[in-house]
Amino acid sequence: MEDQLIAISEWVQALWAEALLDAGNLILPSRLYQFAILAGCILAAWGLKRIFSPRFRDWMRARDAWPKWQLRALLHLDRRLGLLFFVILTWTATGIMAELTPFPSRRFILTLAATIATAWLLVSVAVRLVRNRFLRQVVTWGLWIYVTLYYLGVADDAGTFLDSVAIEMGKFRLSLLAIVKAVIVMALLFTAVRLFSVAVSGRIRDNEDISPTMRVLLVKIMQITLYGAAFLIGLRVVGLDLTGLAFLSGAIGVGLGFGLQKVVSNLVSGVIILLDKSIKPGDVISIGETFGWINALGGRYVSITTRDGKEYLIPNEDLITGQVVNWTHSNEYVRLDINFGTAYADDPHQVREIAIAAATSAKRVLSVRPPVCHIVGFGDSSVDYVLRFWITDPSAGLTNVRGDVYLALWDAFKDHGISIPFPQREVLMLEGSTLDVAADSGFGGEPTDAG
Repeated sequence: MEDQLIAISEWVQALWAEALLDAGNLILPSRLYQFAILAGCILAAWGLKRIFSPRFRDWMRARDAWPKWQLRALLHLDRRLGLLFFVILTWTATGIMAELTPFPSRRFILTLAATIATAWLLVSVAVRLVRNRFLRQVVTWGLWIYVTLYYLGVADDAGTFLDSVAIEMGKFRLSLLAIVKAVIVMALLFTAVRLFSVAVSGRIRDNEDISPTMRVLLVKIMQITLYGAAFLIGLRVVGLDLTGLAFLSGAIGVGLGFGLQKVVSNLVSGVIILLDKSIKPGDVISIGETFGWINALGGRYVSITTRDGKEYLIPNEDLITGQVVNWTHSNEYVRLDINFGTAYADDPHQVREIAIAAATSAKRVLSVRPPVCHIVGFGDSSVDYVLRFWITDPSAGLTNVRGDVYLALWDAFKDHGISIPFPQREVLMLEGSTLDVAADSGFGGEPTDAG
C-alpha cells in the first residue's frame, strides 16, 4: 500500500510539472487569440441554441405522426444542439485560420478543441444504443474522458495511474483501470447482443413454421445464452480470473435452495409451459375468477389481459399446479349455452325452430356448427329450454354474444307471438266466504271521518 502511495505521488508531481510547462506555452500571443476565438465560438453556439432550440421543438411537436424512435432521435439532437453548433463554428474558424496563415501552430488550439468536441458529439450519438440509462451515463462520461485524455496526449499516463490504484489479495488483483475497462467492454458487448437479439427475435417471431410457444422458448434461450456469454467474455477481456466463479456458483446454489425457491419454481414452470405447449400467446384461458387472453409468456409470470382492460400477472407455478381452463387449447371452437322458458300454450316444436333461427342470425354464431335447442324440463310456470351455439373468437367476449342471442330471441318471439311467462298469483274466493274491506285509516291507525 505504501509503494502505491509513493507511485501515485510521483505521478502527480510529474503531471503537475508537465502542466506547468504546457501552461507556459499556452500564454504565448499566438495561443491567446486562439483561446479568444474559442470563447467567441462558445458564446455564439450558446446564442444559436437559445434562438433555434424553441423553434426546433415547435417543429418536433408538429411531427406527432412520426415513429417514436425518430422523435427520440430528434429530442436527443435538440439536447446536443449547442455542442453541434460549437463543432461547426470551431471547424469553420480552423478553416479560416488555415487560409490566413500557413503555420499549424497558429491554429493548433482550435484544431484540438474542434477534434475533441467532434469526438464528444460522436460519442453522445453512439451511446444511444445503450438502453439502460445509468449504464449509458457511465459509458458516456467514460468515453468523453478517454477521448479528451487521448487527444491531449496523456491517456497512457492516466492509464498507468488508474492501474496503480488496485486491491491485491494474494494472486488476485483488481485495479481501477480493470473496473473501468470492464464497465465499458460489457456495455459495448451488451449493446451488440441486444441489437443482434432484437434482429434474430423478430425473425423467429415471424416464422409461422414454428409454434408460438417454441418461438418464445427459442428467444428466451438465445437471450440467456448471449447475455451470459457477453458477461463472461467481458470478464476475460479485462483479465479477471474466472476460476473463482466455481465458489460463487456454489454459494448461489445454496441461496437458491433457501431463499429463491419460488423464483426457481416459477422459472422451471415457465420452461415446462413452453415445452408442453399447454398454453401459448393468444390463448383464451380461465384461472380462478380471471378470464382473458394470454398477452405474453415471461420467465416468471404469464400476462393475461381481461375484457375490462386489466392485466393480470399470474405466476407460472399457479398455471402448473392449479386448474386452468384453456378455451382455445386444441381448437378455437367454444360452445355457449343460454336458458329460457316459454308458456305451456306455445308449441315447443315451433319454439325450437324459432330459437335456432334467432341464434343463427347473430353475427358471431357459427353456421358450420348449427345451434341446437332442447327441452330440459317442465317448470312451475314455463317449459324450460337450453339453446346451444358455437363461436371461434372468445377473446372478443362472451357476455356480448350471449346478449345478442337473447335480443334476437326476444325479437323473434315477439314477431311470432311466443310468450315468456313470469310468476303470477291468483286469489280464488271459496263458496260461502266473505271479503271485508278495511276502512281508510290515518297515520294513527284509527278510522278517519268521511266528512
